Amino acid sequence: MGKQAKRIAALKAASARRILVLDGAMGTMIQDRELGEADYRGTRFADHGSDLKGNNDLLTLTQPEIIGDIHRLYLEAGADIIETNTFNATAISQMDYGTQGLAYELNRTAAELARAAATAVERADPDRPRFVAGAIGPTSRTASLSPKVEDPGFRNVDFETLRVAYGEAARGLIDGGADILLVETVFDTLNARAALFAIDELFEELGETLPIMISGTITDLSGRTLSGQTAEAFWNSVRHARPFSVGLNCALGPTELRAHVAELARVADTLVSAYPNAGLPNEMGGYDETPEAMAEHLGEWARAGLVNLVGGCCGTTAAHIAAIAEAVADVPPRSIPEVPRRLRLSGLEPFELRA
Repeated sequence: MGKQAKRIAALKAASARRILVLDGAMGTMIQDRELGEADYRGTRFADHGSDLKGNNDLLTLTQPEIIGDIHRLYLEAGADIIETNTFNATAISQMDYGTQGLAYELNRTAAELARAAATAVERADPDRPRFVAGAIGPTSRTASLSPKVEDPGFRNVDFETLRVAYGEAARGLIDGGADILLVETVFDTLNARAALFAIDELFEELGETLPIMISGTITDLSGRTLSGQTAEAFWNSVRHARPFSVGLNCALGPTELRAHVAELARVADTLVSAYPNAGLPNEMGGYDETPEAMAEHLGEWARAGLVNLVGGCCGTTAAHIAAIAEAVADVPPRSIPEVPRRLRLSGLEPFELRA
């Protein structure tokens, strides 16, 4: 058995034994460092022609010690899976900073950094493998919706452009040593399907596959993604990819997200992940849910049999992950239901053809 096959086998074995813990918010931990424009630029980009502050993905190149330290903190807090610092590392999103030519390098280097952190922690605790999820964010554009109120038919990106950008990012993550590819914070399922198509193409070219995690985001209390789908319709749209897990993250806190996680847990014949925000944003744009409160919520989800993987999104820190890890430590993972084979389709709502 090759090295990659062994890691995939170890991941599947671990997920069968217990609820796995994801890390928390990279952006929140970076924000706590109070970095300035010069920190983002470093020496390499000192003369770059546009502002770079806020381009957190670029810190992989200019401040690798900070990113590596954040990975270490999450691993020491109890995370089994850490995400690469690549949420906006596609050429499409990097266009906002004039750094689109760095997309492959950003993804490869971020995966190498995360892999190094995971390996170092594994050496200290060899009986507990740690895994790297290559994070592929939704990009800053949407293929299903118009950004112009006066022109509903206008699109600022198309499927082919998304396919190319996602393929470049995924290649970098794989070359850098990611164990998993995570298509996350999906607000537009068409974007996600472009990512899944690109990943499938890449797997075919390379002659190897990695586990795929897919995580959508319910954008508000309507219970739908930004492009209008319910959780079950979203699952019907992506289940063809046969992902290692499907789940929800971001936008909502645990109180608001629970019902939608429960819906996925009912219909998905694969593992279910959930990593909510630390509550809803307050008046200042911050997040107030404490580690103890988050742990209480996610511990209840675990005991209710809703989840196989848990973690945190916006506003969560290493303290949140430590509390969540403790809350689910002795709870068995959700049992995967046997779902009868039927024709299932989706628009904004799910459709199931019954005899």
